[in-house]
Amino acid sequence: MKLIMAIVQDKDTNRLTDALAEHDYKSTKLATRGGFLKEGNTTLMIGVDDGQVDHVLEIIEENCSKRDQMVAPISPMGGNADSYIPKPVKVKVGGANVFVLPVESFFHF
Repeated sequence: MKLIMAIVQDKDTNRLTDALAEHDYKSTKLATRGGFLKEGNTTLMIGVDDGQVDHVLEIIEENCSKRDQMVAPISPMGGNADSYIPKPVKVKVGGANVFVLPVESFFHF
């Protein structure tokens, strides 16, 4: 058994959870926040048998698209202003960061 932890952008969460449910995969949602853009993310925990991992990874990849987003800079508060960029910059967002972890045991009470 494996635990798949997928960190996805909030904009992709509903599409992904719907696709997982269509294939009878259950997930638990946790509200999280990214450290780089300081925007909301969702971390999904999905428990599956070893043979289902590749199928779940395909579903995640199909439903979590990468896209460009303009990000307004945050001025440094008391920090070093040498690296401060005063205008918006384009960054890649979206996609998914996925961890596949072994599960030693599972209990459902």
